Amino acid sequence: MGCVVDLPWRGMWILSVVSLLSGSMAIHMDSVGSHSLFTCESIGLRMCQDLPYNNTFMPNLLNHYDQQTAALAMEPFHPMVNLQCSPDLRPFLCALYAPVCMEYGRVSLPCRSLCHHAKRDCQKLMDMFGVTWPEEMECTRFPDCDESYPRAEDLLVIDDPTDQSPMSVQRDYGFWCPRELKMEPDLGYTFLGVRDCSPPCPNMYFRREELTFARYFIGVVSIVCLSATLFTFLTFLIDVTRFRYPERPIIFYAVCYMMVSLVFFLGFLLEDRVACNSANPGQYKTSTVTQGSHNKACTLLFMVLYFFTMAGSVWWVILTITWFLAAVPKWGSEAIEKKALLFHASAWGIPGMLTIALLALNKIEGDNISGVCFVGVYDVQTLRWFVLAPLCLDVLVGVSLLLAGIVALNRVRMEIPLEKENQEKLVKFMIRIGVFSVLYLVPLLTVVGCYLYEQTYRSVWETTWVQERCREYHIPCPFKVKICLKIPIYTRAA
Repeated sequence: MGCVVDLPWRGMWILSVVSLLSGSMAIHMDSVGSHSLFTCESIGLRMCQDLPYNNTFMPNLLNHYDQQTAALAMEPFHPMVNLQCSPDLRPFLCALYAPVCMEYGRVSLPCRSLCHHAKRDCQKLMDMFGVTWPEEMECTRFPDCDESYPRAEDLLVIDDPTDQSPMSVQRDYGFWCPRELKMEPDLGYTFLGVRDCSPPCPNMYFRREELTFARYFIGVVSIVCLSATLFTFLTFLIDVTRFRYPERPIIFYAVCYMMVSLVFFLGFLLEDRVACNSANPGQYKTSTVTQGSHNKACTLLFMVLYFFTMAGSVWWVILTITWFLAAVPKWGSEAIEKKALLFHASAWGIPGMLTIALLALNKIEGDNISGVCFVGVYDVQTLRWFVLAPLCLDVLVGVSLLLAGIVALNRVRMEIPLEKENQEKLVKFMIRIGVFSVLYLVPLLTVVGCYLYEQTYRSVWETTWVQERCREYHIPCPFKVKICLKIPIYTRAA
């Protein structure tokens, strides 16, 4: 049994009408009701009018979730039906695309003989029109009998199913991508495990006023962070000898987060112009989240943001390594500086390889809250391995080295007699280490905690969104859901 978040959502729904069908269009649009409760509904397919039954259910036997979708799938068979190549073709097609609605849980399949007759009689016309018999309609899939459709007992179950009280959803049909969110197949989009589908813009988890507040909050924080890190970097440029090892990694750490802040500031200015694809009302497409590398601006923002985010994390680990080398084996500044090439290779090389891997995997996603592009915004698997795992590893290694260094320095202070001046220098050094570590670790651990919370409850949020929007988007609703409260939180800001 699923759990749905009881939150006030506000969304967008565009009722799409297929304009490519001609006067023999397969649906009476005004007679098609919502399928979301999977009750019996009147048949709206023109091909299936004047049959012994007039009610069907959706999804049908070919897993089309509404009559509009079934009509599009039936389109290739219209010429054969109009030319009356077989008296069995129309009853057979309707048995699959608009099956008779019976007692819930019971399904009546057409006989194999009906399938054979329809296929045999119409094969020449199908070849003429270039129509192939679908694999899911192969005759061997149907029971070996020789009866018409529907059978007499099929019509005795419910006289008028539309008069019955609505029936609850009996099974989980999974997520069906609404037409408004469908994307071109060659773009490689994915949403909730469905290919060629993209999340909607604006953000599906927040109301518009919450998005406005979050966007301005991120903009203000990015300006403050950009100012502080830029000041640190300029101070270093004025006197490069002021920051020697083991403290020098702080400068590179500041440079990394200066770039991160700059990207978030640009996202604030751009709003959702880069993170979202524009709507196309002419093709019944709403605004959707950008995915993949086809949007060059989004790709550039992602590369800078992800690279410097990971690089900043690695530079903090390197900072703890240099402190450890200075505290435990008592390395001097010159000895540590000799390893600078290795430090730089690790700090820039590891994030570079991770960035290239994500570009190769096409895992870029627009963040329509901050206006930037990142990874794992909607893909929790990618978030887990390319964001959460590296950050947790950096925290684990860095804290271990930091604690070892602090313990070693404290032992030196307690066991070895030092002059008062040297004692004061040692105490100040330990205080600097402690203060900087707290200032770094508290926000980082908060972000990691938010990511873990998101990993735990993301499926709940997604189920909530589908539950709230299924009737508007005309897609199946979730199966057996209950109401609970798990508030989605935002974790992308620096």
